[in-house]
Amino acid sequence: MRVYLDNNATTMVDPQVKKAMDPFFLELYGNPNSLHDFARETHADLKLALERIYAGINAPKSDSVVVTSCATESNNWVLKSIYFDYIINGRKDHIVVSEVEHPSIIATAKYLESLGVKVSYLPINSEGLIEADSLRSVITPKTALVSVMWANNETGAIFPVQEIGEICKEHGVLFHTDAVQAIGKVKVDVQSLHVDYLTFSAHKFHGPKGVGALYIKKGKEPTPCLHGGEHMGGLRSGTLNVPGIVGMGKAIELAIDSLDFEMPDVQELRDKLEDALLEIEDTFVVTPREKRTPNTILISFRGVEGEAMLWDLNRAGIAASTGSACASEDLESNPVMEAIGAEADLAHTAVRFSLSRFTTEEEIDYTIEKTKEAVKRLRSISSSYAYKPKEQMSEG
Repeated sequence: MRVYLDNNATTMVDPQVKKAMDPFFLELYGNPNSLHDFARETHADLKLALERIYAGINAPKSDSVVVTSCATESNNWVLKSIYFDYIINGRKDHIVVSEVEHPSIIATAKYLESLGVKVSYLPINSEGLIEADSLRSVITPKTALVSVMWANNETGAIFPVQEIGEICKEHGVLFHTDAVQAIGKVKVDVQSLHVDYLTFSAHKFHGPKGVGALYIKKGKEPTPCLHGGEHMGGLRSGTLNVPGIVGMGKAIELAIDSLDFEMPDVQELRDKLEDALLEIEDTFVVTPREKRTPNTILISFRGVEGEAMLWDLNRAGIAASTGSACASEDLESNPVMEAIGAEADLAHTAVRFSLSRFTTEEEIDYTIEKTKEAVKRLRSISSSYAYKPKEQMSEG
């Protein structure tokens, strides 16, 4: 059996999405910015796709949703435009991000630090959660932007974006949230909170890879990062990825439609897997269930290296992860585990299982069986586990 439980890294394209995209490769392939009929034939479908995207995040028509290649591009665009629009001229000198943001935020923040920007990193607590009040101690009159993800890609922890947005509004600070791991898992409504920028990628909710978007509140338009055309209202140059936009529109519509009737089933399967794995001695999960997205588990098995576990699972045909796919070649300890203060031997043991609406109960039963077998085998050859005093193993 082959089981895919790495849906926070990417998802399969929903067959309905592929069907919607198919005509735009060989039939309706005109460049929508041209003036002939081949171009005009794409306009109605592009309009429908954008309407679906606006509806998916409840964005008002007065605001902008700019199509990009992915959330990494969008995240870079927001942070770097803040530098050019507010910091390089001396108006502001400071931004705030959480310490567990996606690498596209953390790496960009580090780059801005090299240019002299002051960056504060909000900590997470022992449950892997941000406490909104921690923002009050670092925000200043010179703060240009706060960027905190809606949901964490590794733990599934849902961060208090409502409260963080209110604090930003109170201090007149721009607020950006990376909603990549939220769309299709929890309700995302840009009108329900104070948010100036919101980013996402289609391939996280059963859309195609290579297409994403940046939501921009009216009046907060950033300096473009790509110049050379009038596409997307002059905000993002480049010929429109018509199949990708159509696919993203269909995917977000399906994802929102599935929230009420499919996500509860996903959560039930997630909980079944989690309950079974917690029966294994010296095992723990980061972040309480009720504070997580319904599809995600970050679990540690004491004495079992995360990479070794992935090897055993992969041999059994099961795809899981030790964290962000954007850092999958980095075998350092899990940054979330480090951030919550986990001891060194546990920081290397975290494994992430992330389900989707296509996950079946048969797949979960198989994963439970093979994971328990892997833990037993790997612990049997682990000197660090075998010789750990019993009282020390029970701590944490």
